[in-house]
Amino acid sequence: MPQSRRLLVVVGVPIFMGATILRAADGGIEFSDTLEQRLIACAACHGKQGEGIRANEYYPRIAGKPADYLYRQLASFRDGRRTYPLMVYFVRYSSDEYLREIATYYSKLQPPFPAPIPPSATKEVLARGEALVRKGDPAKGIPSCAACHGTTLAGMLPGIPGLVGLDPNYVSAQIGSWQRGVRHADEPDCMAKIAGKLSGPDTSAITAYLATQPRAPSMVAAPDTKEKLPMACGSEPR
Repeated sequence: MPQSRRLLVVVGVPIFMGATILRAADGGIEFSDTLEQRLIACAACHGKQGEGIRANEYYPRIAGKPADYLYRQLASFRDGRRTYPLMVYFVRYSSDEYLREIATYYSKLQPPFPAPIPPSATKEVLARGEALVRKGDPAKGIPSCAACHGTTLAGMLPGIPGLVGLDPNYVSAQIGSWQRGVRHADEPDCMAKIAGKLSGPDTSAITAYLATQPRAPSMVAAPDTKEKLPMACGSEPR
């Protein structure tokens, strides 16, 4: 059974020291020092089960994504390859071991997916999105999304994330981050190269098509096929 700890009173915002959380005005409150308790901070944005939240802002679904992928993102925030301030604040002093523990926890969660978003794009836009997601655009050197993210778009082990269930604005923002050089991955950065070849209309078409895709509770990342990816990718070497 987890030990019960007593929170100490300090001045300021929450401070993470090992497994103990110090928070102003919480002195004397008992709590169980479990991973779930410590991840309440994550739930504020990503949902109680990592299902993602769409409110005034949009926060991605992290539940069910491969543990290797989640670990790499946490490490990227810690090490400066990604720069969202709140995420950097939460993981800045976390060890590899602790980040892997968090990643493994969320990778095992399977909350329901949100319902697909009714299409607002034209048939032509959705057709272009389907072509890019399912077949790519060889003339532009753009591989299909499905070639890496799996035919169901639920991701592929050991470390390729799923695309279903994400807010279209979030997907668009991440593509834009790669295009502007704000988001980085291990070299060769395949997503940066792909994003650089996508026009604005192509990005809109992809996000519109992904938003309409069906999803089921049993959707999980596909097994590692060991097949060579359509382009070299430093974060998923094969």
